[in-house]
Amino acid sequence: MLRPYQLDIRRRVLDGWRKHCSIMVQMPTGTGKTHLLASIVKDTDGTVWIVAHRRELVEQIEETVARYGLRKEDGKVRVMSIQWLARHWEDMKDELPDLIVIDEAHHALADTYRELWRRWPEARKLGMTATPCRMNRNGFTDLFETLIASDSIADFIRQGWLSAFDYVSIRPDSEDQQLVDSLSKRGTDGDYQIKEMDAVLNRRPGIGRLYESVRRYANGKKGIVYAISIAHARNIAAYYSHKGVNAVAIDSRTPAPLRKQMVEDFRQGNIRVLVNVDVFSEGFDCPDVEFVQMARPTLSLAKYLQQVGRGLRRTEGKESCVLIDNVGLYRLFGLPAAERDWQAMFGGRMAGKGCACTGQGLRTVAMEVSAGEAAIPDSGLEVVVTHDRLMELLELPEAGSMVTARDGGGLKAFKDRKSGLYGLECGGKVTALPQYAAVFGTEDGLAAVRFADGRAGVVDEEGHERMSPGLYRKLKFLKDGLLLLIDRTGHESYLDLKNGHFYPVKPRVLSFGRVQMLEVGGYCYSRTRELYRNRSGICKSGLWDKDGCLRILDGSIPPSGRLPDADGADWDRGGICLFADDYETYYYYCGRLADGSLMVEDTRGNCCLAEAELRAADRKAVEREEREKKHASRLVGMRGVRPFRSGMKWGLRLGDKVILPPIYRNIMSPVGNYCAFEGNPCQWGVLMLDGRIVVEARYAKVEIENDGMVRLTVVPGKTKTVKLGH
Repeated sequence: MLRPYQLDIRRRVLDGWRKHCSIMVQMPTGTGKTHLLASIVKDTDGTVWIVAHRRELVEQIEETVARYGLRKEDGKVRVMSIQWLARHWEDMKDELPDLIVIDEAHHALADTYRELWRRWPEARKLGMTATPCRMNRNGFTDLFETLIASDSIADFIRQGWLSAFDYVSIRPDSEDQQLVDSLSKRGTDGDYQIKEMDAVLNRRPGIGRLYESVRRYANGKKGIVYAISIAHARNIAAYYSHKGVNAVAIDSRTPAPLRKQMVEDFRQGNIRVLVNVDVFSEGFDCPDVEFVQMARPTLSLAKYLQQVGRGLRRTEGKESCVLIDNVGLYRLFGLPAAERDWQAMFGGRMAGKGCACTGQGLRTVAMEVSAGEAAIPDSGLEVVVTHDRLMELLELPEAGSMVTARDGGGLKAFKDRKSGLYGLECGGKVTALPQYAAVFGTEDGLAAVRFADGRAGVVDEEGHERMSPGLYRKLKFLKDGLLLLIDRTGHESYLDLKNGHFYPVKPRVLSFGRVQMLEVGGYCYSRTRELYRNRSGICKSGLWDKDGCLRILDGSIPPSGRLPDADGADWDRGGICLFADDYETYYYYCGRLADGSLMVEDTRGNCCLAEAELRAADRKAVEREEREKKHASRLVGMRGVRPFRSGMKWGLRLGDKVILPPIYRNIMSPVGNYCAFEGNPCQWGVLMLDGRIVVEARYAKVEIENDGMVRLTVVPGKTKTVKLGH
């Protein structure tokens, strides 16, 4: 039986074939692409070819489709390698397949694959891949008409379909990272040149450090090591074996029967470590892999995700996997759970190539060193994130790192070149630090964003969530405070940003003076958090609109029991009142006094005189006061915040929780609720304990006093003093 997400992809493929002849499907490694294609093939009328990248994949696919009753002897399905097919074009010229499935379809840009389109243009094409990207930014749109992308790796981990992981990496100032950074030559594919990598990294001291990292973080576990070359793999296997680890090297020169026996011994646990050279980057299925060690630098996002993906498959009794990054790949690509824009890579708008200045998705990482690791300063390693911390970050996006500024001007997004993430600025000042994978748009002080964990939501200019994040493909601001939400299946829904209520179809905005209502499906709704719905419809004769107040005569609302007890009062009771700029609740109409004041009763039974302008102003003042109290209380609980360093950058940490990721050149010890920080060289500013910037980093020197006074040195000899708020 297919899993729910496989059934969803299957449905989208079948629907897609109504409009397209060729479709590419993206699903992360370990989520069952082969089972999905077998299910699709089983229900396909006519002959099906499945074309694989290597012979080993042919055998694996044949075994999988056989479970669905599709044996090669029946003739309906033929599984073949592209190499075999290229040698037998003429033998196959009279064949007329109805469907051609390309496994590992990111290889489909090669001329041998393109021949499939030239020779059999009428056959439908289905490409399956985990990584629809190329290092040279070549897109796939001249072969495949559309891309159907599944949920992200973060989604699958959150839902329990993929394994959580611990991620260990070399430090940015370690000897190994310096060796990787020294690599300057490139191969014909744009990746690091193998000859140079082998010369620089295939040395005894480096191999010794590889072993030490496995001993410390994956001792006794079953795992796969990715090496640079055949010589490198054999040297690693020999060293590990000398240290008592049952390890073997496997590569393209390993005879097929011996390779098959090694893999079977590994599955049975007779071999603990397989050291390979590009053998298990695609298609290898062994769910109980407990660690993956990356000893081969690469600039290819596809290679990185294919390698780490070998450890993310779930199996009974496997709590998590340890990913040991001895070549610093996550600094180029982010963690495996980082958000990827597959549509942009599929279309050729983005390259699947690592860059030292991107670091996409690093905010998902608590870039912190464990207490045990901190006690071993010469190890050259750091724990980037543990599996329990990863799950916490995936479930609850961190609020951290927000900054304040209210100098007017429109809210805009900006991109940080170093991290590759987006922040927010207003009136020329940064209001939210770079922490978002994407910003869909801004409107009226709000921003529709994609968080680093892949979910999308709405935040205000300071980064506070105004809509709970969800799994949406796109968010778009509409007129009159409405938001369009498109989920991953393409389904549309709408959110009223005034009150947070969702609607399945687009509402029609009704304006009554300064008060608005929404009409959906024949009903009228208030734009208040406590929702009023008019069941009988609204007619103009039942409305009274004056000075920002809308009174609606509604026969389904019983008259209030409270009556004005005064001369000249209006006893015409009944209905409800809505007030301009009051988005909290609606009110029951009690009556109108001789001076024109209204008496209303809220839904909790509190009776009061109401005047629209005053009610809106009072409510905003109360809300502002409540926010300030909560912020002050939060700062009191953060008095234990301390600066910490990761690599060359500084952040703030409270115990084992990262409050502010390490993004600054320097941070001084807190004074009260504040810290002095250095942004650019010799440019200092002030931030709060929760990461909010209160003084921009543009001063030569900053001195904070205990009473909240701060002395700012503009240039030597010229200073100014500022009183901080808290």
